[in-house]
Amino acid sequence: MVPARSLLTNLFLEAVASVDPARLVRVALRRDLEGIALSGGGASSILPWSSVERIFLVGGGKAGRPMAQAAAAALAGKVAAGAIAVPKGEGGSLDAVRLIESGHPLPDEGSREAARAMLDLVSRAGEKDLVIALISGGGSAMISAPPEGVSSSDKEEVFRLLLRSGADITEFNTVRKHLSRVKGGRLAQAAHPARVWALMLSDVPGDDPSVIASGPFSPDPATYGDARKVLVERTLYDAIPDAVRAHIEAGASGRIPETPKPGDPVLERVSLAVIGSNRVAIDAAADAARKGGVDTVRILPGFLRGEARECACAFIKVLRTAQESASPGKTVALIAGGETTVTVRGKGKGGRNQEFVLSAAVEMDGLPGMAVLSCGTDGIDGPTDCAGAFADGTTCSRAAAHALSPANHLDRNDAYPFFQALSDHIVTGPTGTNVTDIAIGIVVRT
Repeated sequence: MVPARSLLTNLFLEAVASVDPARLVRVALRRDLEGIALSGGGASSILPWSSVERIFLVGGGKAGRPMAQAAAAALAGKVAAGAIAVPKGEGGSLDAVRLIESGHPLPDEGSREAARAMLDLVSRAGEKDLVIALISGGGSAMISAPPEGVSSSDKEEVFRLLLRSGADITEFNTVRKHLSRVKGGRLAQAAHPARVWALMLSDVPGDDPSVIASGPFSPDPATYGDARKVLVERTLYDAIPDAVRAHIEAGASGRIPETPKPGDPVLERVSLAVIGSNRVAIDAAADAARKGGVDTVRILPGFLRGEARECACAFIKVLRTAQESASPGKTVALIAGGETTVTVRGKGKGGRNQEFVLSAAVEMDGLPGMAVLSCGTDGIDGPTDCAGAFADGTTCSRAAAHALSPANHLDRNDAYPFFQALSDHIVTGPTGTNVTDIAIGIVVRT
């Protein structure tokens, strides 16, 4: 058996490779002399070229550029125009398609420019036109169009408050969809009566299209009342800007229109295909573990949720139980997916994966034959330059040699310098994909 850190890192990299966005788009989108086809991810459509006048390419997210490159190659010479929101440093153009650099985790002027360009394109689409939307994680921030009466700074203040409150992605998106002219099905509404094919790389639990990037082409089951409830329950309603509160109150009272709901006629010609997800990635890691000689592999889809440090404690409890029930000399791997949250109480530096691993290190202190890795599949953990971190039963004792207190670093939400001192960061650089996080634990029964 290879050393634990190398094994866990390799399993994570196999998971990331399985959700390469360009490959997924190439599989889902095919063309020939007769027409164009969409297949996989719960959708199947075939259109002869005689029924398509123009093709528009829109969308965005952390995987925006590789998805756009694959789609543009598959549709060579057939795209009339396009606008894709991409991460910083990835802008430019692909023939008729603009790649617009946009902000994340908070929107910026590039995010607003991308939204305006998409609204302009899809609003020009007619009944015989095809809009192909490429949506991936990060799209909520990277495609931003505040509603009338709400400034971009007002909207950004709401999201800063939500970030610090520990709100999960579903809560974030419930609010976002009701502070936007593009989210919650509004881009599909603007594209009507054109046909829409939306290819999505999911970064949300359950892979609900209405939550991925706040569902710009999906029916929205949430309401203005739900958005207000999130802000009230997070004790933020009195702190948000007056213009935002007035907008939400107007929506909740019916004075402004709701987002399109399931069954709305404007969504009848929309096909939604989730072509990649966290489950695809953890299944790939599990296959790699078995091929690598791990005796027993358990997958835990959706396990990563709630507070990172609490989730880590639960994960180590499951790992210890697996160790106790294994036969002597046998190895067990646990592979979990999802996305935790961190309620920020300190002023340290870190991310949810590093906080998860630091909490796990405390729970594993002194235990032999046990190791854990947790990383973001996008290669970025919070506002840091790493994907996540690694820990084992020796982490706390090694930290003591550096005069580091795991408990103090947890209290300050300061996991980054802790793992930096131990050289236990996992650094991949941006991966070009995003299907939330993966935690992998391995134990050997001694």
